[in-house]
Amino acid sequence: MAVHWKLVVDAADPHPQAAFWAEALGYEVEDNSRLIERLLGLGAVDAAQITESGGRKAWRDLVAVRHPDDPYDKESGTGLGRRILFQRVPEPKTDKNRLHLDLHPDPGTRQAETERLVALGAAVQREVKMPGGEWTVMTDPEGNEFCVH
Repeated sequence: MAVHWKLVVDAADPHPQAAFWAEALGYEVEDNSRLIERLLGLGAVDAAQITESGGRKAWRDLVAVRHPDDPYDKESGTGLGRRILFQRVPEPKTDKNRLHLDLHPDPGTRQAETERLVALGAAVQREVKMPGGEWTVMTDPEGNEFCVH
């Protein structure tokens, strides 16, 4: 039996991270506003837990991106497939990631893809050339490493 999962990324400011990764991957930022409105109306959540992002109510400390072709719960906006959740944490990133994403754009487009990602806020760390292949090591706007192959 397959297990449903999501990748969780600690962030200083989750909403800009979600916006970056949604653009980088061609994903969608989840819209939880319908659930938030319902919970606010019931008094189940406090307004301090909410922010506005992308012109709609959003959780202050959590936001996810999901693959646009995957199913999602229409009542909560929560993705039911491939998704990445960004959660606010108080401590800064201090060391190299133990887990990272490898992006695989179309063959022959790595340079153009790295340029696109830099325009979104990523930074190139180094170019790697090994017998097994070539790739670019980059960091997202909060310094999390990822590779473009």
